[in-house]
Amino acid sequence: MPRPKRDLHATLEQTRVPPSTLAPSETIARILKAAGNNLYSVEFPSGKTALVELLEKFRSTIFIKRNSYVVVDTTALAERENKLGGEIVNVVGDEKEWRKMGYWPQEFQKKDMFPDDSEEEESTVGKMPPTDSDED
Repeated sequence: MPRPKRDLHATLEQTRVPPSTLAPSETIARILKAAGNNLYSVEFPSGKTALVELLEKFRSTIFIKRNSYVVVDTTALAERENKLGGEIVNVVGDEKEWRKMGYWPQEFQKKDMFPDDSEEEESTVGKMPPTDSDED
């Protein structure tokens, strides 16, 4: 029997609204790839990568794609002797709202897609090479 719709909606609402603070053991990480069986490879703001497990309440409910963000609890699986570096305890649903929070890492700030090139010389992309008469 499938999960009731109210459980699904409650889980989705939890991912949309960012918490006011994160626990000291929790950090925001970027998904690098899905490793299978509810395991994901993530990158922390420090640049370190780890294999993490998805919390059971999000399984078969939320689809996590590459380069999306999640909240990882690094001490949740400390008592287990395995390769896992943590557990995904929340998924960033509304990224705009989450970015406004003070705990969002500077390493994951959006980068300008078109940087200001006004101080650089004019690009020669798509132009013909200069001829001998142009150089005189």
